[in-house]
Amino acid sequence: MAAYDKADLERRMAGSVDALKHDLAGLRTGRASTTLLDPVTVEVYGANMPLNQVATVSAPEPRMLSVQVWDKSNVTPVDKAIRSAGLGLNPIVDGQNIRLPIPDLTEDRRKELAKLAGQYAEKARIAARNVRRDGMDSLKADEKKGELSEDERKRLENDVQKLTDKTIADIDAAAQAKEKEILGQ
Repeated sequence: MAAYDKADLERRMAGSVDALKHDLAGLRTGRASTTLLDPVTVEVYGANMPLNQVATVSAPEPRMLSVQVWDKSNVTPVDKAIRSAGLGLNPIVDGQNIRLPIPDLTEDRRKELAKLAGQYAEKARIAARNVRRDGMDSLKADEKKGELSEDERKRLENDVQKLTDKTIADIDAAAQAKEKEILGQ
């Protein structure tokens, strides 16, 4: 077990918020955004690869995405990956180009996306709590080794808890903002 490292805990907590913001960027709000396809992985050459490593994604119109597949043999796996990604998109294959019209969001779909935003936020909260647990464990280990007094450990645990609370507040704020955007409020 490594010694307590506040900078490492802060970096990992910030990482959980950044990961959430990246996940939320992939949730669509009725406008075409190339980040919408970020979570899509394609099975090609015997491996799962991110879509942006086998094709170029662009948004030529506000309600249309275009996926230019580089290798002709990958068009079908890319089409299949987009269909099975649960994004509610129906790809139109046109040679090595795949067009993705962005349909209007129905009320049900908006609610599903808002629920998904909540799930992403919960995943980020769990990640933050795991970082907190690691921090608390390393503080207890340092105290056992005699590197920290009990008072010092309690003071540092309080710092770790404050960092966790701030991180979770950031996570909640990002998720609520995205839910409002999705629900069009």
